[in-house]
Amino acid sequence: MFDANSNVDCYYSWNKKGCVTFCHIACCFCPQAEFNGKSDSLFFNDGVRRIDFVLVYEDEDMKEIDKNRTFQKRKVSASLMKMGMELEAARSVVDEKLLFVKVHMPWDVLCTYAEVLHIKLPIQPNDLCTTSSPFNFLSCITKHFYPSEDLIAKETEYFTAPFEKDRLEYFYVKDRDLFFTPSMRSRMAYYILSRAPYEVRGNIKKFGVTKLLDGGVYKAAYPLHDCRFNVRSKEDECPNERYLLYNEWAHPKSFYKMQPLDLIRKYYGEKIGIYFAWLGFYTAMLALAAIVGLGCFIYGYTTQETSTWSKEVCDPLIGGNIVMCPQCDKECTYWRLNSTCESSKKLCIFDNYGTLVFAVFMAIWVTVFLEFWKRYQAELEYEWDTVEFLEQEEQPRPEYEAKCNHERINPVTRAKEKVPYTACGRCIRVSLGIGTVLFWIVLILASVVAIIVYRLAVFFSFSTRLQSDLKELEPFKEYVTAQMATSVTASIISFVVIMVLNILYERLPRTKTDYENSLTLKMFLFQFVNYYSSCFYIAFAKGKVVGYPGQPVYLLGKYRNEECDPGGCLIELTTQLTVIMGGKAIWNNIQEVLLPWMKNLIFRYCTRVGSEKVIPRWEQDYQLQPIGKLGLFYEYLEMVIQFGFVTLFVASFPLAPVLALVNNLFEIRVDAWKIVTQFRRMVPEKAQDIGAWQPILQGVAILAVASNAMIIAFTSDMIPRLVYYWSFSVYPYGDHSSHTMQGYINNTLSVFDIQDFSNKISLSYFRYRDFRYPPGHHRQYEYSIYYWHVIAAKMAFIIVVEHIVYLTKFVLSYVIPDVPYTVREQIKREKYLSQVILHETNLKLVTKRLKPTMNDNNTFLL
Repeated sequence: MFDANSNVDCYYSWNKKGCVTFCHIACCFCPQAEFNGKSDSLFFNDGVRRIDFVLVYEDEDMKEIDKNRTFQKRKVSASLMKMGMELEAARSVVDEKLLFVKVHMPWDVLCTYAEVLHIKLPIQPNDLCTTSSPFNFLSCITKHFYPSEDLIAKETEYFTAPFEKDRLEYFYVKDRDLFFTPSMRSRMAYYILSRAPYEVRGNIKKFGVTKLLDGGVYKAAYPLHDCRFNVRSKEDECPNERYLLYNEWAHPKSFYKMQPLDLIRKYYGEKIGIYFAWLGFYTAMLALAAIVGLGCFIYGYTTQETSTWSKEVCDPLIGGNIVMCPQCDKECTYWRLNSTCESSKKLCIFDNYGTLVFAVFMAIWVTVFLEFWKRYQAELEYEWDTVEFLEQEEQPRPEYEAKCNHERINPVTRAKEKVPYTACGRCIRVSLGIGTVLFWIVLILASVVAIIVYRLAVFFSFSTRLQSDLKELEPFKEYVTAQMATSVTASIISFVVIMVLNILYERLPRTKTDYENSLTLKMFLFQFVNYYSSCFYIAFAKGKVVGYPGQPVYLLGKYRNEECDPGGCLIELTTQLTVIMGGKAIWNNIQEVLLPWMKNLIFRYCTRVGSEKVIPRWEQDYQLQPIGKLGLFYEYLEMVIQFGFVTLFVASFPLAPVLALVNNLFEIRVDAWKIVTQFRRMVPEKAQDIGAWQPILQGVAILAVASNAMIIAFTSDMIPRLVYYWSFSVYPYGDHSSHTMQGYINNTLSVFDIQDFSNKISLSYFRYRDFRYPPGHHRQYEYSIYYWHVIAAKMAFIIVVEHIVYLTKFVLSYVIPDVPYTVREQIKREKYLSQVILHETNLKLVTKRLKPTMNDNNTFLL
């Protein structure tokens, strides 16, 4: 009970010892205790009650009194105590304005909410023998890549069942203090905190510490780390799991070690554990793709000097005698084909038959990756007790519950239930969400058009000025061409625009009331268009609609559409991918490493205290950075966008898996270092899988098959070369006696008569990249028979490759089961034991109690 007008309140709490009175200041409705000087303690001052959660607020008595905030904190404290939680407050040793409220959950409360949350707990040790792996002979080698078992002991496997308070005797309880792990306790504490009411106005009920955090009533709410990351705790009760995670996982010296996933899951919860499991599995699978991609690159690099068509471009007697039409109006001049000698050689590195094999390999790889991930995920689901993580186990978000003010009839139960929106309101909400995403997509497309205009305008400028500016730098003239300079600068500008749009879109107001799956889909759709639109433009639009010298096609009626290099647009697509992937990796590492480190450094500097001060565990954690509201959302998004680059455009850039592998090896350790050392401990959350990202990955994998087939068909020059080699190099179209690539360059360049434009040029015929009939032909400047052969071959290639790959993907998906046989057997065994122990035992007890007995009159009594 308290008096709202008094600065001193008294709360009467009844416990086993009787009535206890706590007197304290008005703004904290819980007892205060002086810090006992134990910096690593995880307990109340009595050393018995464990701290399960910490709330931090600023004492309004130290400044102008805010009665509403004071009242809200009182109500929250009263609600928590009413729910059975125990509180203890401590003033900061650094800043006297700050107060820390330590929250403890007694045994009865833990048992109650473990049943509410359907938490699975051990019923008996696992008695199934693990099958021996055929690769056990490699254990003597691989053991050096696992954390030391002397430090991180292997977890004992148990059969588990959802906890039931009335059947406690059937659960495997060795020690009550250790039965519920700290992550379980924190999860239950947060569940209560997120539903603690603090204000009721009519029919509107306000509750949850999340809203109070957003409103500034509380400054922070978090579970405790168990110790400092770089110093082992001296407390006997401390498991030092954070210290172990840092040394065996997050420390740079452990970069070669496998991740201790069981310890990660135990310390941070299943949601964090499944992310690092997926990231580690993805990185391991990338190693195979990187090896094949690197081999493809080496093959292209070593054969670039032996390419017949590249030799013809560089030959002074062939490429040197071919004069090409200008690629733009007025400013551009005529040029000789051999000026593109170096770019033709570079194109051979990426545009070769090895790339075709690698593209097919990656289509199979992505299927194998997704199928084997499902198997590995099934193993983790069983080991981490999330196999039957159904809707009833995933409790509704408190923010969702708070908005449930409308009634409807449940179509299944026919009972009344509360919902947050009416059908009309939901329609309006969905429309606004879709409209917002569409607006930003249109904005992205407008930026892509702006960059295309930049390409056209700058190419004109580079064409006239670049060669004169490089007269004194003779060695660079053949490398720094107008086409290359335009491509590199446009790629850099495109990357900057992408990052700016990302920052702006991420700053849009978002709350945790957004459905996570809906937010995932919306954000990925935006990022997909933002990152990939420029790549799709280069791959499938640039140079495809340019007309011919007599009738060029203009953009916006002013700019002549840009053409591809005589060797094709593939080298430009490769440049674009290199800039975006490399720039994105560098930018993300700056954001993920430097920013949190700098913020913590500045905070510690601003709140520094004398060296003689001992800072308690809860205050040390307060000095760390809070985890974002969306948690792992942006980590997943970053990796899925990278997955798109690795799969969608791999036909143009076989080194993409290599870059992704190198980045991910750093990413795993950077993410580990970040959450272990720079961030407060996250609230553990249950998760069965990677959520909405799984169907997104499957969609990208399906799209990747078509994307790579179309890149090879329409962006690279492979199909025209194959058509020439098998058809047009020999009779009846060619003069060669056998299949050859000789004469390919001359055959793929059309002729244009320039006399109609100027009589001052000594040469009357110039060449341009297309398949058209020459002047003087009765169908001059129309598409030639070669063009239609190439188009037919391209379409046939796409259809055949897609059908073969999709068929292979279907067969692999069918052959590889989603759940391993051993896991299925263990699940059946666990269900059987659960039924026997928790149900049949009770049935026997009931039967025994109801067994009829005889009385003295020989009548049966029940």
